[in-house]
Amino acid sequence: MANNRATRHHSNMYHRRSIRLKGYDYRLPGAYFITICTLGRQCWLGNIEADRLILSVAGDIVLSTWQGLPERYRDVSTDAFVAMPNHIHGVMLITQPDDTNVGAQ
Repeated sequence: MANNRATRHHSNMYHRRSIRLKGYDYRLPGAYFITICTLGRQCWLGNIEADRLILSVAGDIVLSTWQGLPERYRDVSTDAFVAMPNHIHGVMLITQPDDTNVGAQ
């Protein structure tokens, strides 16, 4: 119940709406801009010191995971990436749709 309340609260607070295209297959080749926020917008990824982000252990894990995506998924490459204390932005490129990549280890 608390998760639903938090979701409603943030939706109302930030007035966010989905910009996803209805019916679009996001496995198709293309460049995708991705934003991921931490739960409750907690600053788990690092702290700003002298106008610079110092990554936490969690932030280091997120960065290394982002950098490792092309090794894990052969049809994915990454471009720009920016980490903030409570969210990340990145550009991911999918070059070939390949259902055998989904969930690959």
